[in-house]
Amino acid sequence: MTGALPEAALPSHALPALIHPTQGRDGVERVLIADDHPLVRDGLRTVISVAFDQADLFEASSVAEAVEIIDREGDFDLILLDLNMPDARGFSGLTLLRERFPALPIVMVSAELDGHTVNAAIANGAAGFIPKSLKRSQIVGAIQSILAGNVFVPEDYGPTSTAAAELDELRRRVTTLTPQQRVVLKLVVAGKLNKQIAHELDVSMTTVKAHVSAILAKLNVYSRTQAVILANKIGFEAA
Repeated sequence: MTGALPEAALPSHALPALIHPTQGRDGVERVLIADDHPLVRDGLRTVISVAFDQADLFEASSVAEAVEIIDREGDFDLILLDLNMPDARGFSGLTLLRERFPALPIVMVSAELDGHTVNAAIANGAAGFIPKSLKRSQIVGAIQSILAGNVFVPEDYGPTSTAAAELDELRRRVTTLTPQQRVVLKLVVAGKLNKQIAHELDVSMTTVKAHVSAILAKLNVYSRTQAVILANKIGFEAA
């Protein structure tokens, strides 16, 4: 998307929080907008500056620039991250930021809107998924919901059935993995053997086996194959 944010309506709601974004804020003090399209950044900047007039806003046009800004400036109340960035493939940008800055709530903002993408964003640790097609007032509502401790997703992509509830439970299990366990799971999903994982991460086989055992326990499965099936079911991407 290369234009300003449109005003097309899309109803939305919030899921119970699966991670721990900023709690109990009436407003927002510092926001980083990471998007490679200047017009989109301008649109989001306008929305946030009007709704939260005391907020300090920062902008990045790449994931690398976002990392540099966070390293330099310190804590942020919210990171708004575009799904498609010049230096990130799929959810690799989200994953990098989540692993490097686990305490920061990161929200995916994208023109892409389908169940797989939304579910995968949440499975990979996003505090929410805001479509660029939302009205400005709805974007503000989504941000307020996230700051209140909820995981925001578009209404049509929330859990409305038993199958969706099961996927939600799988996503919850994934969020219990440590950053290192998430890395190991990605390599398992990619088909790597324990010895290959040990070599790639420069750790011992014993360490890899311990990570794999912990992953199986947290996902409540009994084999690597089952873990891969569950990871694929919720769109957990291999790096």
